[in-house]
Amino acid sequence: MHLILFDDPGIRQSLLPLAFTRPVAGTRVGILTIAEKWEQRSSLPVSYFTEDYLSQKFSFQGGDENVFVNGAVCPTDALVQAIENLPAGQSIVYEGVIIAGRMKSKRPEGLKELAAIEWHEDLTIIDALWKIFKCNAQEIKADFEMVTKDRQSAGINDPHTIVYGKENLFIEKGASLRACIINAEKGPVYIGRNARVLEGAIVSGAFALGESSVVSIGAKIRGDSTVGPFSKVGGEVGNSVIFGYSNKGHDGYLGNSVVGEWCNLGADTNTSNLKNDYGPVKLWSYRDEGFKKTSETFFGTVMGDHSKCGINTMFNTGTIIGVSANIFGAGFPRNFVPSFSWGGAGGLTTYQFKKATEVAERVMKRRGVPFTEEDRFILLEVFDRTGKYRNWEGEEV
Repeated sequence: MHLILFDDPGIRQSLLPLAFTRPVAGTRVGILTIAEKWEQRSSLPVSYFTEDYLSQKFSFQGGDENVFVNGAVCPTDALVQAIENLPAGQSIVYEGVIIAGRMKSKRPEGLKELAAIEWHEDLTIIDALWKIFKCNAQEIKADFEMVTKDRQSAGINDPHTIVYGKENLFIEKGASLRACIINAEKGPVYIGRNARVLEGAIVSGAFALGESSVVSIGAKIRGDSTVGPFSKVGGEVGNSVIFGYSNKGHDGYLGNSVVGEWCNLGADTNTSNLKNDYGPVKLWSYRDEGFKKTSETFFGTVMGDHSKCGINTMFNTGTIIGVSANIFGAGFPRNFVPSFSWGGAGGLTTYQFKKATEVAERVMKRRGVPFTEEDRFILLEVFDRTGKYRNWEGEEV
């Protein structure tokens, strides 16, 4: 029996632009991605049922009988046990949302026809962009308990590092902490393998630092934040998630924000996360293809994979940036920057696909990661799908 993490179409639309380049279960929240959570908690082999253009990289590996699980659902031990014991022909439903179903089909379309069992315990479902950072602290705590269970943390050899709440700090092998302050009293702090926290950095929990990532000199990490693997973070960060392979290495504020992979924020980039009138934030919605008022008071910026911004960039409250955008110049860019955009407040043109992929290949090569034909195919599909949003006049660059 195989566990297949499927994309709910409505949820996937709500998680764009991040879901343009990954299945819903590829979303990082807490220490791990949702898929990694299922891999660690379940005894079943895990794969994906996602958009056709993503399936070459994120493959489906089904069998004669499969358990389909909503890829937006963060697992608990109780839910995993219930799913593994689920009889064939039955599903689990939570507040009207299909959570899982067991059947012989290799496609999830028949889940609605199964006999439904109502789930009554609380579940975390990442079905909106803001839930990535709003649920991040609780998911760090859940992942921390799972990842560190029955394991011993590596020690701290530096006499100038100060730790509060040492029982809530876990350091993986090869990690380094130098003359920094770690406060894990309000939430756990996880430092991944070969990660580094440099001199003068102040880190408050809950916080997760991925493998080989770096917290820069003098950084201020205000808590409830995740920095995924192979990333650099500096300046001031609060309640934000960086998926991985991305850099915010310099001063500037990142708050209530989500940054995808292969992104770079120029020095002194700042995000506004609160309107001056303290009112609810209005966001671009791919699902509604227009701006939609939310009930959220705090919301910074969401940046899709491979996007970059120049020095001194200022992002207004509730800015949505697509995949492979290159933003620069004075003033506030518009609150919705389509994928493959080039420019800023002074105007946008189209970022030529050939040039954008040349940059992506160059950036990934610096980290020793090949830019594959699968990656190129995915970006080409995103370029084509998002063309309707690039409705300005002007030549490509």
